[in-house]
Amino acid sequence: MNNFKNNHRRNRYKLNGDRNFRKRNGNGHKTNGDFSSNSEFKRRSPGKNNQNAAKLVDKYNDLAREALSNGDKILSENYLQHADHFSRILSSQEILKVSNINSQKNSEINESSEKENKSNEVI
Repeated sequence: MNNFKNNHRRNRYKLNGDRNFRKRNGNGHKTNGDFSSNSEFKRRSPGKNNQNAAKLVDKYNDLAREALSNGDKILSENYLQHADHFSRILSSQEILKVSNINSQKNSEINESSEKENKSNEVI
């Protein structure tokens, strides 16, 4: 008689007949063509992971401090790496905002100088 430890887990998974949504062609691509071109791909919630980056930096710094106080240096370093990742995301967001503001100002300056040039040509 075979007594397997994980025998109770077998019933969790669906039968193969229930997996129609996972069918793929020979190339490994979906057959229904939902993602035919990458240009049409949009995230369901764009920026969801990045909108709370400041909160996540604080969260991981706190978790790192707590892990270090419990004596787990490895876990603390892991949390610090997560915090560093989100701080980099914050800095890239700030750089992007500044560059967008600068490009907007430059376009406004170019538009006003073009208007001045046209008015000078008319006179």
